[in-house]
Amino acid sequence: MLIKMDYVLDYSEINKSFLNRVGGKNANLGEMINKGIRIPPGFAVTTSSYLLFLNRTGIGKKIFKLLAGIDHSKNVMLDDISAQVRETILAYSVPAEVEEEVLKRYELLCEKCREKQAPVAVRSSATAEDLPTASFAGQQDTYLWVRGKEELMDALRRCWASLFTSRAISYRVNNNFPHDKVLISVGVQKMVNARSAGVLFTINPSTGDPSQVIIEGSWGLGEAVVSGNVNPDYFMVDKILKEINCRKIACKTIECLPCNEGQGVEEINIDPERQILPCLEDKEIIELVTIATLIEDHYGYPQDIEWAIEKELPFPENIFILQNRPETVWSQRKRENLLEMKSSRDLLLERATKIIKL
Repeated sequence: MLIKMDYVLDYSEINKSFLNRVGGKNANLGEMINKGIRIPPGFAVTTSSYLLFLNRTGIGKKIFKLLAGIDHSKNVMLDDISAQVRETILAYSVPAEVEEEVLKRYELLCEKCREKQAPVAVRSSATAEDLPTASFAGQQDTYLWVRGKEELMDALRRCWASLFTSRAISYRVNNNFPHDKVLISVGVQKMVNARSAGVLFTINPSTGDPSQVIIEGSWGLGEAVVSGNVNPDYFMVDKILKEINCRKIACKTIECLPCNEGQGVEEINIDPERQILPCLEDKEIIELVTIATLIEDHYGYPQDIEWAIEKELPFPENIFILQNRPETVWSQRKRENLLEMKSSRDLLLERATKIIKL
């Protein structure tokens, strides 16, 4: 007897206990929205939808049999089987009951955003992703500025298929994650029409100093920063005193913007006079640090955060957190050596005590 499952969940219905149902990325987003952190509105297509797809089509056994026969020392064989698996997934339609729920949620999102075909980001969220002990970030696909029902359903299947790219398969093998034990959810979020975007670390990734926040950003969408295609602005901020101790304004020659036609983004040349302007105002920098500190204190370990500044909204409503995950270098080290088990409040009290003694 089949038990009725939730095929789609709003982010307000999700927290970190939903990891097996919505994957690491979506679980973190749900956790954030329930802690009052501003994220773009959206929903998660659960792992139940993916499992129903595998079982309904009968392709699950075929896929895992193909994967079991891979000789990982032969890249050509790996690439060939990866392509076969992904083509198999894309050859089938999404189960009707899943499609109905996804499109219903998308319609509600469009109504909420007051847009007929609200542009959304469609992001993969695997159950072995964004964990403190393993980083699968970037192993599966993301589709940006997806508009309309047909594009959304196509992006959903492509996210499912991306669980079996050559890179994702190899990564699971190298980290001893069985293929059939890693499930995939898909997040659907309203796109932020970003004036600027980038990444933030709640620890200095170069030195491991937990009192410093490092922000990197550029004009437009954050893809240019994440991909390394642009030299970003750099800000070092004292986490406790909220002072900007170092700023390096780069010459930013390109920005990622939504394509005029169709989904996706494209790189656009930036006007010379804007290339050397900072992509963030000081008040936005301090607000980002304040939000990031709340997130770090909530999780109890350093965070790697993606952020965006919405063009059309006033400060501070224009600041959005797009995703967060554990910082992957210093988080792996013994926490007593890293933070001495101290929260931001503890560090503040320690700093204040030192000042009084002086």
